[in-house]
Amino acid sequence: MKIKLVFVFIFLLLVQSIPAQQKPSVSEVDRTRLAEAFRIGQMLGNRVWKDWDKAPFAVLLVTSENEFLIRHPKPSKDFASIGYDSLLQSDVYYRKRTFSPNLLATFPAVGGVSTIVIGQAENTSKKTSTAWVVTMLHEHFHQLQNSQPNYYADVNALNLSGGDESGMWMLNYAFPYSAPEVRQQFNDLSRLLAKALQTKPKKEFSAKVAAYLEARRKLEAMLKPDDYRYFSFQVWQEGVARYTEYRIAELTAEKYKPSKEFRALKDYQPFKTVADETMKNILEELTTLQLENYQRVAFYPLGAGEALLLDRANPKWKERYFTDKFYIDKYFNAAR
Repeated sequence: MKIKLVFVFIFLLLVQSIPAQQKPSVSEVDRTRLAEAFRIGQMLGNRVWKDWDKAPFAVLLVTSENEFLIRHPKPSKDFASIGYDSLLQSDVYYRKRTFSPNLLATFPAVGGVSTIVIGQAENTSKKTSTAWVVTMLHEHFHQLQNSQPNYYADVNALNLSGGDESGMWMLNYAFPYSAPEVRQQFNDLSRLLAKALQTKPKKEFSAKVAAYLEARRKLEAMLKPDDYRYFSFQVWQEGVARYTEYRIAELTAEKYKPSKEFRALKDYQPFKTVADETMKNILEELTTLQLENYQRVAFYPLGAGEALLLDRANPKWKERYFTDKFYIDKYFNAAR
């Protein structure tokens, strides 16, 4: 009997000596980045877009080993709770990684809720912390788009999916990127847009806008109706998101003081640097892009440039953006 008791005692000691499995945690660097994005969105978002704060800001942070779900209203059952994070002002959940660690997208990834699925800054085109935060706010704008009444029904009504219910048609639609006439007109169009954006005198600006819109109508006439709907949708959705990325970086540079923890990050940049680089990139892409090489990505700088043009030509254009969807060219009407 004594021998059995000795074995039981030894067994209990061994069990107690095995450390409990540690739950993973969001790194301090990632917590600092996320908190900065949430803070900027809360403080400045409504100054860029009305009702910015009414859209969900659910985030799935993808690391090499795990995925962390933050500010999500309906975590699925495959996530386990880590607990409440006071800095992120959210319960945090985790699961083993299922998405690529360099993914950067917004879609109903968890529980049918529009969710930003984003890798760490080091893994998403090696972005600096500041650029990563601005990109997060770009993606949050997609959540604002997705949260509009009838958004998905209106997208379906474009009849562009070809039966694809996964949403991949948005990336894979067979737009005539390489058609000689289309690519030449698109390239010419983007150059005209760059020139209009860089024109200061009001009279000359109006003439440049008119020339641009005429070239845009020529492109529309070249495209099949489905192709033009796809072009318009991408310019509306992705182009204006790129514009928002610039505007939020610009406003943050002017009106926001980064936290000392964020400024202490080794790859910190001033937000003005990121805003200036974003504008420079938009203009450079418009001046140099070749549609057949850029393909769908060409719609990003074009849409961003059109939104910037509208800020001067029709400053009230945003009032129509969510109610008169998918055709940015309509917003110039009040300016004619």
